[in-house]
Amino acid sequence: MATRRDVQPLDQFLSYRLHQVSKVTDRGSIDAYAQEVGLPVGEARCLAAIGHFAPVSINQLAARANLDKGQASRAAQALVDRGLVSKETSRADARGVELKPTAEGRRLWTRVMRLIERRNEEIFGCLSGPEQRQLAGLLERVLAHVHE
Repeated sequence: MATRRDVQPLDQFLSYRLHQVSKVTDRGSIDAYAQEVGLPVGEARCLAAIGHFAPVSINQLAARANLDKGQASRAAQALVDRGLVSKETSRADARGVELKPTAEGRRLWTRVMRLIERRNEEIFGCLSGPEQRQLAGLLERVLAHVHE
């Protein structure tokens, strides 16, 4: 049986540290999205993805926003109900839909993107520009590895 001395401390694992960063940033983002753009964080993130990648299907939205298909579908419908996103039958697949921001959605998308930019500066501003680019590159490598 392993002893405590044989095992690396929990707070030294990179996955543990990434989870901590994720949780701390999510807490701040939940409040910021609600107060500054009037959307729950999931809907705001979906609007960011739809605005950037439009037109997108529900499956593409789920992949881009890192959600399961059900979460993406519910968030997309909420955005449609708010008049921020249009949902039309896909030209490529009549069984699917295409999501695009409306004019109002595009205006709110700009505000969401500015908020994302500000939140990134708040979180990663302790790193220099080269350090931020290095971290981004390392995270890209890790993401490519886990998606293989």
